[in-house]
Amino acid sequence: MAKCHHTPLRTSKQDIEQARQVPVTPQTEAQAYKLAFSDEEFMTSQEMRGIRFQLEYQKPELWLREREVNSTIVLFGGARIAEPGTDPWAAKTELAKKNLIKSSKYYDEARLFAQYASLTSKLMNYKEYMVVTGGGPGVMEAGNRGAQEVGAPSIGFNIVLPHEQAPNAYVSPEFCFNFHYFATRKIHFLLRAKAVAVFPGGFGTLDEFFETLTLIQTGRMQRVPVILFGGKFWERVINIEALVEEGTVSPEDVDLFTIVDNAHDGWQIIRKFYDLPEVLLEPVITGK
Repeated sequence: MAKCHHTPLRTSKQDIEQARQVPVTPQTEAQAYKLAFSDEEFMTSQEMRGIRFQLEYQKPELWLREREVNSTIVLFGGARIAEPGTDPWAAKTELAKKNLIKSSKYYDEARLFAQYASLTSKLMNYKEYMVVTGGGPGVMEAGNRGAQEVGAPSIGFNIVLPHEQAPNAYVSPEFCFNFHYFATRKIHFLLRAKAVAVFPGGFGTLDEFFETLTLIQTGRMQRVPVILFGGKFWERVINIEALVEEGTVSPEDVDLFTIVDNAHDGWQIIRKFYDLPEVLLEPVITGK
């Protein structure tokens, strides 16, 4: 965090340090005596949940603002989509293994797509169009990896889970965040989003996709390109046309997203939407 402006008042850091140096007595060891903001038991109590929401929003917000990250390109997608040629670790059945192997091509499409975004971001000193993922494995790893392969920083919004909680090795350490609440994490995904790319995935990916659509549909978010990668996957998994036929969404809602099958076509949509230069689009896959 940036240094605070000078103040004649004692800082909280100074008082934490001072409190560590007081004599050990029954009074100083008592729970009630601990400074509120350094009392872990108090800060993690149910009654402090609202404060924790605020803190979890504020820390990444200040961090990114101080580093002048103004806009991002968001990559959503499954943690179970493995790199081509590697074992799909999450497969529980032979059919699932077969399909995950088939979907592994989207790992490389996510890498390429992240390279397109990152090469564009480089033009703007990484203040615009920085790649952001959920920081985990699969498609998320591919996105951060693609950025690293062209020498660009990228953001990872990790979350504490029973599995997949460790950040992937390609997230830029200075932009690697950790969350407790899905809600604050999803706010940060879309807060700076110039485009949202959605690759094949599971419940989490569907949740992120539909929340994005809902915000745009209801006017709570400005229209940005929302791109679904994998026509056959999405046509099989969701049926928006059925919702139109049932009357639960409007016919024009189908136009809130575009389906593509490769990184080049996906990036062209964003490039044309924002009138970005095409000369930068020379991505490469390395390290194979």
